[in-house]
Amino acid sequence: MTSYKKPYIIAEIGCNHKGDITIAKELIKVAKIFCDADAVKFQKRNNRELLTEDQYNQPHPNPANSYGDTYGAHREFLEFDVAQHQELKNYCEEIGITYSTSVWDVTSAKEITSLNPEFIKIPSACNNNEAMLIWLCENYKGELHISTGMTTKDEIENLVTLFKKHKRNKDLVLYNCTSGYPVPFEDVCLLDINLLIEKYKDEVKHIGFSGHHLGIAVDVAAYTLGANIVERHYTIDRTWKGTDHAASLEPMGLRKLTRDLKAVHNALSFKKQDILPIEQVQRDKLKNQKG
Repeated sequence: MTSYKKPYIIAEIGCNHKGDITIAKELIKVAKIFCDADAVKFQKRNNRELLTEDQYNQPHPNPANSYGDTYGAHREFLEFDVAQHQELKNYCEEIGITYSTSVWDVTSAKEITSLNPEFIKIPSACNNNEAMLIWLCENYKGELHISTGMTTKDEIENLVTLFKKHKRNKDLVLYNCTSGYPVPFEDVCLLDINLLIEKYKDEVKHIGFSGHHLGIAVDVAAYTLGANIVERHYTIDRTWKGTDHAASLEPMGLRKLTRDLKAVHNALSFKKQDILPIEQVQRDKLKNQKG
């Protein structure tokens, strides 16, 4: 018998704040008050550490979305420093929503660990950064959430083995994910959630789902398959300048997603008796009594 855990919804703000902390706080407030999300998540990069000199100095691949003359300048424009992340975490605590951040390199992992968030996310692009993973296993005590987009099954196995070696696998949350912006439905591959659950449900803390598709139907299906943590990119306006907005939910979409996931959670049960009290009224009124 499957026991469904309560859904946990993460609104990934990422870099959708456009480098403006006022917009970031507005996104936090709307995610909490209007959308009823459980957590918000940002991103932290040390761009000089993450990018080669050539990558840093080349033009943005889509100039219309760039906030700088080079890709490096674009990334720096969207980056909050540690003091700003502390300010955002404090604001989250004030209004009652969980703060988290994805970390892309060792320096960022150290900086965000200093803030002691409830969980830290490692994106698909960085789940093979062994130095960062080991540092986090040894120095950060909260949950570590890791996406498995663009990752082979052998690489996932190696990842779990690393966490088991450091006795941190029970703090590990593995997310089913397809890396793309946006992802067509045929590439979401939801049934891979079953594979993660079959192989790792007793070895890790949770199985989650990080979606980059359109709409919210897929997320409800992911939850029903057993991914109790659902993460979606989120923005105020999908037409805003930037790479991730088009694959993000606007506030009404996120509000409907949290509503639907909570409704499905309430509905996922067996009848406690053959005829429920709500049915008995209809049975007395409508059921054929002559049979």
